[in-house]
Amino acid sequence: MKFTLALSFFAGVAAAANPFVAKTSNNAKASFASKLVSGARRLNDADEEYEVDISGYSVKFEKCQFIKAYDDEMAEDEDAGTVLATKRFVIFKLCPNNSCSTCTYNYGEYMVDLDTYLAATVEYQQELQQDMCDACDECGNDEEEEEADEEEDADEDEDEDRKRKRRNLAVDCDSCYDECQKIENMEDNGYIDATEFLECAMIYDPEDDAKDALYAGPMCASSGTKIKIGVFSDEYCSVVDSSKNVDDYLVDGDGYQMKLSHALLKTVYSETCISCLVVQEEDEDANDDGNNDAEEEEPEVNELCQALYEDSAKCEKSHGFDNGYAAYDNYANQEAQEEVVCDFINSIEGGTYDDEGEISLYGANSSANGGSSTTGGQKFALTFFILGTVALAVYAAMLHNKLTKGGKAGLSSQGGAMA
Repeated sequence: MKFTLALSFFAGVAAAANPFVAKTSNNAKASFASKLVSGARRLNDADEEYEVDISGYSVKFEKCQFIKAYDDEMAEDEDAGTVLATKRFVIFKLCPNNSCSTCTYNYGEYMVDLDTYLAATVEYQQELQQDMCDACDECGNDEEEEEADEEEDADEDEDEDRKRKRRNLAVDCDSCYDECQKIENMEDNGYIDATEFLECAMIYDPEDDAKDALYAGPMCASSGTKIKIGVFSDEYCSVVDSSKNVDDYLVDGDGYQMKLSHALLKTVYSETCISCLVVQEEDEDANDDGNNDAEEEEPEVNELCQALYEDSAKCEKSHGFDNGYAAYDNYANQEAQEEVVCDFINSIEGGTYDDEGEISLYGANSSANGGSSTTGGQKFALTFFILGTVALAVYAAMLHNKLTKGGKAGLSSQGGAMA
């Protein structure tokens, strides 16, 4: 299964992080990372899908991480400047709605590729932004809207759904107008929305000036706590050029300088939890007719949570997650591989890699109460090098002693012969 292949990628990366582990054919390619969770929701030897109820949970961003790993294809490419492929991941949690701020138990931890995470969360935030501005336009016009609603056709379901969404939004009519005007007139004010660069795009064409082309795309920043648009030196946005700023290369059609607006992008990595539950508006007509005993509808999960959950590698059982795949008897693959997923997520959260995806020798140290603790891998490496150094020192001393004695004996024999 693809999920098994994805998990073998984790093992390959872990092996690549250890300089004493030889590379084998089992080291999964970094290109497999994009398939990290494609098929993660599929059951073993079954065509049906197990429905997981996550309506009582909220999405909480945890960390963004670049990871560089050995890639066979890049090693065979003579034009490639490196044998390491860079992949991008996001770790997020599903926390109970009533304790999302703390999220210490009964939660799940997940990893998904950055492209999938951004596609889902940015679309969600864009719709939320549009609904907010639509509701803002109607501030103070409730009576006119009711009169207009009576004249509309009853089969305009899409328009009605939009109206219900807007009525469920808490809009501050005193401040929303200015915010929406900034969004609408962004380009006129010299700004480009940062979400325009979710896919790698060229921002500098060298043409005939003998310089290298430059590209812009999403990257992890501030030790993974943020996502920003960075400058890259390759068309795949895998080689970061931290010495350059995107704003220095943005111009409009008339050649005027532009800047990035990160307002929307910031919402996808904020500390605010996004509820997975679709809020249903009460049916006033049903209540008026006395249908209070009508069958209660099943809770509905929004598309954002559904997409992220289905496309992610899952670490649930160890966190006491009640509603996950571990509760389904036939999903043996998830149970068998979950420990590998959890270990890999823990290694990333511990700082095994830096912002550019390189292995960090010191980043995995964790601190508490002002102190620091060393990981098992670091203890092993430190012990290995200390013992190796001591052994070499002892060997050098023995060799020196042997050569010294041998030299004196040789001189004595030569001296005796001469006498």
